[in-house]
Amino acid sequence: MTDSLGTQSIGSLANDLANGRTSSVQLVSEALARIERHGQHGGCAYVSVDGDAAMLAARTSDRDRAAGRVPSPLAGLPVSIKDLFDVSGQVTAAGSLVLANAPPARQDALAVARLRAAGAVVLGRTNMSEFAFSGLGLNPHFGTPVNPSASDRIAGGSSSGAAVSVALDMAVAGLGTDTGGSLRIPAAFCALVGFKPSASRVSATGALPLARSLDSVGAITHNVADSILLDQVLSGQLLDTQPATLKGMRVAVTRDFVLDNLDSKVGAAFERVLKLLTDAGASIRWFDFPELHELPFINVSGGLTAAESWRVHQQWLLSELGTLYDPRVAKRIRRGASLSASDYLELLAHRQHLKAVTKSRLGDTDLWLMPTVACVAPQLKALEQDDELFFDTNALVLRNTSVINFIDGCAISVPCHHSGALAVGLSICGLNGQDAKVFQAARSIETLLSDQ
Repeated sequence: MTDSLGTQSIGSLANDLANGRTSSVQLVSEALARIERHGQHGGCAYVSVDGDAAMLAARTSDRDRAAGRVPSPLAGLPVSIKDLFDVSGQVTAAGSLVLANAPPARQDALAVARLRAAGAVVLGRTNMSEFAFSGLGLNPHFGTPVNPSASDRIAGGSSSGAAVSVALDMAVAGLGTDTGGSLRIPAAFCALVGFKPSASRVSATGALPLARSLDSVGAITHNVADSILLDQVLSGQLLDTQPATLKGMRVAVTRDFVLDNLDSKVGAAFERVLKLLTDAGASIRWFDFPELHELPFINVSGGLTAAESWRVHQQWLLSELGTLYDPRVAKRIRRGASLSASDYLELLAHRQHLKAVTKSRLGDTDLWLMPTVACVAPQLKALEQDDELFFDTNALVLRNTSVINFIDGCAISVPCHHSGALAVGLSICGLNGQDAKVFQAARSIETLLSDQ
C-alpha cells in the first residue's frame, strides 16, 4: 500500500482527496495499520480502537465526496479522541479503572460531534494521565506512551496518547483538553503544535471535567495551519488568522518565574527565537512579573484543580472504588477535601487579581512569549520509581503552561528546536479573547523558524 498519510498537512491531504490521489478508505486503513504495528511493538497511545466503525465512516466519506458532499477539509481524515470525551456507545473511562464499568455514553461530546459533522473519521480513544491529573502522562493502568523521538523519555501529559497518535501519523489530529498545560506540554515534548483556546470559546459539554473553571478543549496537530482548522471546527468560529507582520511587532518577555531554572537546551532554543525575531524587526520588551511568584503559594493546598476535582471524585474516592486510583492521582485530588468554601472563594479572588495584573503588565504589546516547558522531556524510568521526583518534575513541567490557564488566557506551543535535537516548545500567549492574535503571530513565527 502506498503511504499517503505520512506527515502531510491536513490541507495537503484534503487536496489529495479532492484530486483523487488517495481516498478516505486508504488513509484510514493506513492509520489503523500503524496503530496495530504500534501496539504490536508495545505502544499504548490508544486504549481502544473501533476499526470497523472507522472503515464504515471512511467508505461513507468517499461516497459523499463522489456525490459532491465535502463538509470541510477534515472530511475523510482520521482523528483520535482523548479518553475523557463521550463517544456514543462507548464508556468514558478517562484513563482509569474507576469508571471501567460505567454505562456507555448516550451521545457524543459536543467536540466529537463537531468533528464528525466536519467529516472527520474517529479512530479510537487515546491514553492519558488518569483523570487528566498530571503533566507527565504516566498511566499505571494502561501503560505510559513514550516519546516518539526518544523511547526512554515521556511524551508528556495529560494528553499523552493524543500527541503520540499525531507524531506517529496514527491520526492527523488529536482531540484533547488542557487544564494546566495538557495539550501544550505533550506538543512541546513531541515536536508538535498544541493550542489552548480561551476556555469559553470551545464547549466542554460531554467531557469528564478535571476543573471546570480551568478546563479548555483543543487539539494537537502537526502545524499551525492545521491547528487553526481544528479550532474553527471545534469552536464554530472563523477567526482572522492572516500572518502577522514581524517587523515592528512588540514582543513581551518575562524576566522571572517562567525563565527560572531553565534546562540549558530550552534556554538556548528560546534565546535563538528571540534573536531571530529581533533580526526580523520585532522589538523585545523585557518586564518583571513578581506576582507570578505568588502562584505556588496561592496553590499550595492544591488550588482550583484540587478543589473542583474533589467535588467530582469524592463519591468514588470515599467508596470501594477509591482503591482503583493511581495513588499519585488520588493524593492530589484528596487535597481538595480540606479546602473550605472560603478557601475556594479566596482562590477565585486571587485569579481575578492576577488576570487584571497580567493585562496591566502586558500593556500594549502584541504578544507574550515564554518557553512552553522549562525542561526537555524527562526520562520515564526515574519518574516511575521515585515519588518525590515525580511530584517535583510534574510541578516544573506544569509551571509555565498553568500560568495561562490561571489567567484564563490562550496560548499555542510551536516547536523551536534545531532538527535532530530534543524537542523544545515555544509558547505564544495572549489574554482571554486574543486567540486570533495568537494564531496570527504563530503563523509568522512558525514560518520564521522553518526558514532557518
